[in-house]
Amino acid sequence: MTSISRRGGRRLGALAAGATAFALILSACTPAGDGGTDETDTDAEATEDTREVDPDAIIEAGISYALGGSFDPMLASGAVTQAANWHTMEALVELDPVTREVYAALAADLPTQVDEVTYEADLREGAVFHDGSPVTSEDVVFSFERVMDPTTGGFFAGFVEFIAGVEAVDEDTVRITTDYPFSLVNERLSVVKIVPKAIVEADPEGFGALPTGTGPYRITSAVPDDSLEFERFDGYTGPRPALAAGMKWNLLSDAAARVTAMSSGTIHAMEDVPYIDVPTLESQVAVESAQSFGLLFAMFNTDKAPFDDPRVRQAFFYALDTEKIIQTGLLGNAAPATSFLPETHPNYNEASTVYAYDPERAEELLAEAGVEDLSITLMTTDTGWVKEVAPLIKESLDAVGISTTLDIGQSAGQYTKVDAGELDVMVAPGDPSVFGNDPDLLMRWWFGTNVWSESRYRWSDTEEFTQLTSLLDEAVRLEGDEQQARWNEAFDLMSEEVPLYPILHRQLPTAWDDERLVGFAPVAMTGLSFLDVGVAAE
Repeated sequence: MTSISRRGGRRLGALAAGATAFALILSACTPAGDGGTDETDTDAEATEDTREVDPDAIIEAGISYALGGSFDPMLASGAVTQAANWHTMEALVELDPVTREVYAALAADLPTQVDEVTYEADLREGAVFHDGSPVTSEDVVFSFERVMDPTTGGFFAGFVEFIAGVEAVDEDTVRITTDYPFSLVNERLSVVKIVPKAIVEADPEGFGALPTGTGPYRITSAVPDDSLEFERFDGYTGPRPALAAGMKWNLLSDAAARVTAMSSGTIHAMEDVPYIDVPTLESQVAVESAQSFGLLFAMFNTDKAPFDDPRVRQAFFYALDTEKIIQTGLLGNAAPATSFLPETHPNYNEASTVYAYDPERAEELLAEAGVEDLSITLMTTDTGWVKEVAPLIKESLDAVGISTTLDIGQSAGQYTKVDAGELDVMVAPGDPSVFGNDPDLLMRWWFGTNVWSESRYRWSDTEEFTQLTSLLDEAVRLEGDEQQARWNEAFDLMSEEVPLYPILHRQLPTAWDDERLVGFAPVAMTGLSFLDVGVAAE
């Protein structure tokens, strides 16, 4: 986590707030999204904040994305719904949004491993849903089965493919069986939030609109383009009780409105501080930029010449003046990609091919591939910061003789064209780290047998894709250095073939009033976490 600025004498409060708050020990794993940390920075700045909190306070937040889609955790993939579910839903095991450490949530303890493919977990004592009904093993089995069933329309079946089955041992205990020894069981269990079977089956749409979970907060109102409102769930029996009476998340997609609300003290915290507005806020409130996994990636239609030749794809990356793109377009708030993972991730390993700016090498590769007078349509999304860098990317490509026409449009429309095969090259943002932080999950989001590899960059029928899949399949059956070695081979293969590959890993600035908030720390992905966070008592 890289600090941009902080007012002198202010307390970060990155750990638990007060004696009642749940405290996690920071380790090599760090904020959600990038998984790594600058340990020196963390040790120097992160101190326990022991100020008393006002239990009747309401936390006010500024959220940068609009509300869309269902809160049903089987379906929720939007930025707002995912972040909201951190506070309202629980899995047996959770990943802390800030530290990315696993901890027992709805389970009493981390699952017990019975043998190589069998795990058992007991529910925590007294666990109830927001309607007061007890959580049972039947609810757990139901929750897993609906996520694992590919016909339900859920997004996350691919993340739990290793699970052979889940069964109830008794009312409070479940047994999880895997198809093979799998080294990331605890991390992946966090994907499956436990939901009340009776409520979901009775009214699935109503559940998706105002869900019933087991978390420390419950949603009382969700108004698109306006706000989300939460209240403390007094029946919560878990390790992270709410420290405020409620929360109001103001949906402020307009960046100027968020900055104004933060500057005026209307809100306690805001996500996604525009890079240009950091100087405005840094003298007023705490501002910190966290290095994220979040990518700006380039993706090629490998079914279409000349992008079926990896030399042409490599030439694209060598042509980019990435430092200029970062400094001019993002005001320095990104790191050039030197592998699939950012350098702060605990599983980072520098790839065999690193694309430093080398226009002469780009021209050589194009010549070797027999490509002359190449003209491309470069498709991008209209995300604000992406629009800022798109002309700089075009400038780099034009300079090596790749005549580039920009096609900037809304994400949904652009991907409709991509899926129809109307693609030369696309540059777009992405960050699956909101679902998990292990390298296997992050790689399989784009490099699994799915819409990305089959319908978008169209690489799933190649020998290299088969080789990459084999490396990933082998890695999850291993542990330690052997596992890392296979992942390193995967990073190398992706860096050489680059059908889809990162240009840079973005930093995410967050602002908060650290005189009023106790225990707050920014996360390195979209969203804000108010677990173990309260408002200072006056």
